[in-house]
Amino acid sequence: MGLLNQARVKTEKIIDTLYEPLKGKLGKKPKTYRNLARKNYLQVAKKRKPSRKEIRKAIRKQLQYLKRNLAHIDQLNQAGDGLEALSSTQYKSLLVVAEVYRQQQWMYDNKTSTIEDRIVSLSQPHIRPIVRGKAGTPVEFGAKLSVSLRDGYVFLDRIDWNNFNESGDLKAQVEAFKEATGVYPESVHVDRIYRTRSNRAFCKERGIRISGPPLGRPPAFVSDEKKKQAKEDERVRNAIEGKFGVSKRRFSLNRVMAKLSHTSQTAIAITFLVMNLSTLLRQVFCLFLCFQLSSHLFLGQLFTKVIIREIANNKSLSFLED
Repeated sequence: MGLLNQARVKTEKIIDTLYEPLKGKLGKKPKTYRNLARKNYLQVAKKRKPSRKEIRKAIRKQLQYLKRNLAHIDQLNQAGDGLEALSSTQYKSLLVVAEVYRQQQWMYDNKTSTIEDRIVSLSQPHIRPIVRGKAGTPVEFGAKLSVSLRDGYVFLDRIDWNNFNESGDLKAQVEAFKEATGVYPESVHVDRIYRTRSNRAFCKERGIRISGPPLGRPPAFVSDEKKKQAKEDERVRNAIEGKFGVSKRRFSLNRVMAKLSHTSQTAIAITFLVMNLSTLLRQVFCLFLCFQLSSHLFLGQLFTKVIIREIANNKSLSFLED
């Protein structure tokens, strides 16, 4: 209902713009009933808990107002010189409003609230609702990312505004690793959603060990070696989860203020680029400290071995950050 109200207001402004150069040709300005339409919207919007029947009735009225405005815009377009009087922003808004009207009318007629490529924002029509099922925010709005972590560096493999199953990206990520290094990885550490039969067969054919328990009924007895290996796999996999937290806490990934689709994608990509540069700078700084402390034989050798071991194991050097 709120989206239709915003769309109606935009069409009223477009009608005002198109009518301005046609004052001499046309007699009266097309009626939009904007005051009555706003009054009908506020009657329901100001209620704390409107019923479904009231909401549906309000949506029907807003659809009728919007349909009338679009018809007036078509008439003004034929009577004048087209849509040349509109700015690029207004023209884009008109296209979005027309699509919003089509989607909302179809959902109203079919008594449903879902439709493919549903528009939820007039200023950002590329954003789609993504159901995550979380306690605080069951539905999220924004780009969905598929990333991989290699040697402490984060690679942005896929970014999309529509919801997708990220398990389908595992094969491409493994092939990208082989293309970069020349060999397949020894093991991949993934979440439960990636452990599909197709991905397991793909990794098995290439001699790649995939983390997590095998399919089927859990065995009655698990050796201590397998338990230790599973614990180590989860410890390694937690690194990618930590990268998301660091990107939001330190690099403002959760505060992307860009409005357009391509500018938002650029801001997200730059965030991961800066993260990788920070990782590289930290490793270079560690090597610099190694050379500076090499004059102290015992302390320098001990410190150098610790740093090289931590870098080789791709672990965080938190004691240096303190």
